[in-house]
Amino acid sequence: MNELYQIPTIIAEIGCNHKGDFEIAKELIQLAKDCGADYAKFQKRNPRELLTKEQYNAPHSVSYNAYGDSYGAHREFLEFDIDQHRQLKEYCESIGIGYATSVWDLTSAKEIIGLEPDFIKVPSACNNHKALLQVLMESYTGDIHVSLGMTTKEEENQLIELFKRGQAIGRLVLYSCTSAYPVPFDQVCLLEIKRLKESYKDIKDVGFSGHHLGIAIDVAAYTLGASYIERHFTKDRTWKGTDHAASLEPSGLQKLVRNIRATHSALTYKENMSEIEMTQRQKLKYKTK
Repeated sequence: MNELYQIPTIIAEIGCNHKGDFEIAKELIQLAKDCGADYAKFQKRNPRELLTKEQYNAPHSVSYNAYGDSYGAHREFLEFDIDQHRQLKEYCESIGIGYATSVWDLTSAKEIIGLEPDFIKVPSACNNHKALLQVLMESYTGDIHVSLGMTTKEEENQLIELFKRGQAIGRLVLYSCTSAYPVPFDQVCLLEIKRLKESYKDIKDVGFSGHHLGIAIDVAAYTLGASYIERHFTKDRTWKGTDHAASLEPSGLQKLVRNIRATHSALTYKENMSEIEMTQRQKLKYKTK
């Protein structure tokens, strides 16, 4: 039994990779389950609350990935309402995988709190939204996961102090994250995981949200102490949309789960000599005289 490292939690971040299609969302949940992920995670936004009028009416920065004439229309197209999220949660529960969601604004946070998921995620873009964090601390009893992409050390310290004042520090899970899609390997900054674990002994745990290519980095993140591994997940990386290129397809997620589970099994000390070596010892070990 491995007492040094807990079994890692693997989160398939479906996000908006469903392309606004509810049936594709359910298919991705099933695929995530088949791959061995522990959670299928989505995103919840209220675009008119989240965006300024200028942001809402501006064109998408990459027209090829747009699902609407403006960025706001694009976001509306990809959004599921709270009843659809309730159905997604029920579907997750029916097939034996956890449901989770990132929330980007107050309305979304209050709606998702009503679904009582195991945890609620705050994305890097909103980890300085104090009113949002306050609502989660005061009105939700589950764990609050927060990504630290695009975040200064001063903002990080303010976040920690806010959770301490709110007496919710023991429910906080911080994620090491670099917000780029995809992020080059030399900017993943894996040692942030170690820094977070050493700096904040009173938080619940540390996770890793990766936007890199491949799956080697995730095993390293786990061995450095990340108890949650979150990766964007899609059925087809060539699909239209911003996140697909930095996502894992089913074959990649399946291998990631396999490799991390194998690594968990391997992270032990050897007590004297392992039983499996005895046969080889009899055959190969030098006989002392």
